[in-house]
Amino acid sequence: MVSGLERGSRTLSETEAEIYVASVCFKTGPPGAVGVEIERIVHDPSDLRRAVPVGEVQAAAADTESKLPGGGVITFEPGGQLELSSACGADLPSVIEAVRADLAVIDRSIEDAGLSFSGVALDPSRPPVRTLDHPRYAAMESHFDRTGSSGRTMMCSTASLQVCLDAGFPGSGTASAVQRWRRLHHLAPVLAALFANSPFRQGSPSGWQSTRQAVWLKTDPSRTSPVPASDDPPLAWARYALDASVLCIPTSSGSWEAPRGLTMRGWLRGHGPRPVTHEDLDYHLSTLFPFIRPRGFLEIRVIDAQAGADWEAAVAITTALVDDERAADTAAEACVPVTALADPMAVAAKFGLADPVLAQAGRGCAEAALDAMERLGADADTRFRVEAFLENYTARGRSPADQRIDDWRRTGRFSGFVQRKEIIR
Repeated sequence: MVSGLERGSRTLSETEAEIYVASVCFKTGPPGAVGVEIERIVHDPSDLRRAVPVGEVQAAAADTESKLPGGGVITFEPGGQLELSSACGADLPSVIEAVRADLAVIDRSIEDAGLSFSGVALDPSRPPVRTLDHPRYAAMESHFDRTGSSGRTMMCSTASLQVCLDAGFPGSGTASAVQRWRRLHHLAPVLAALFANSPFRQGSPSGWQSTRQAVWLKTDPSRTSPVPASDDPPLAWARYALDASVLCIPTSSGSWEAPRGLTMRGWLRGHGPRPVTHEDLDYHLSTLFPFIRPRGFLEIRVIDAQAGADWEAAVAITTALVDDERAADTAAEACVPVTALADPMAVAAKFGLADPVLAQAGRGCAEAALDAMERLGADADTRFRVEAFLENYTARGRSPADQRIDDWRRTGRFSGFVQRKEIIR
């Protein structure tokens, strides 16, 4: 048997690498488990223009990290964003309950430190400033800066909500990993439009409902574009991973910068600074950010961070549209017209539900998700929040971004920066 250390340091051939990536992307089995990753931009409510260093955010959360009642884990992004990664829940109700408990503790610690969370998914006014000093992020910044400012903005000024779901059954039939993978790629633009919540950049409306997604669309397409459609998703993912540029190469010497233009496939063919190990390949996979990322489970990466408790509606609706059989079938049918759009994700990011095709698909999907809440065991609070989201936004052809713009036009201020206490029915 090969030990973990031996496996990590053993060099790889191109064929071995492709087989390995394809073999670990889907861990098939019955769907059910749910995980959530919630990123939040941090502000000083007394001075919204001040960059809050990551060290200050870490200090605010220092007493919290070991006390999260739901079992989540706190990490920090390069621009000082705080990220909560939930413990894996057996089902939707359990993960919702765990994240509620964890966020209650985090919110108190941030508030006690005199800080607050933004209600939008891209910093509306501050320039992107990296305050997390780590070789990985220095190398990322250098890599992305070669092609413009989008990469730095993505790293330091954006926040998303990621939903993680089981891959599905083996084979290619109903609720299979292959079916769920295909359907999720058709659903992704609808999710981006439903939950678009980043309409500002550099102090005014950007012209995009999800400026966060627009930034991602302009950042190194070798690692942020969707995985190409294929009858063999594991093989398509393996080829995507090997053809992606190498973002950084961990070393003990300090600099992690990779040679310009080096892809993982090129590195495997001998064009890199040294042979590729399993450890290098695993690290490379962690630097790929397509719309849907297969990590054994399916990580859905297209949803903007939400204000207040709207994260709960986003998680519940997304889970229902994938895990509930009836809702998933309805969503698949509703999404068919969306696939005819020239560039569905760009349209979703630009117009949200103002696009009539996305509006119709969004309504059909949201109503199907609401109908699934009881079947998924969602409690009264979750059902209430899904109903409220549907009534306030989706049924009116609006995304949260529309409300943020309305507030800005009415008051001249960016709404949603101070974490509001939610009233539980």
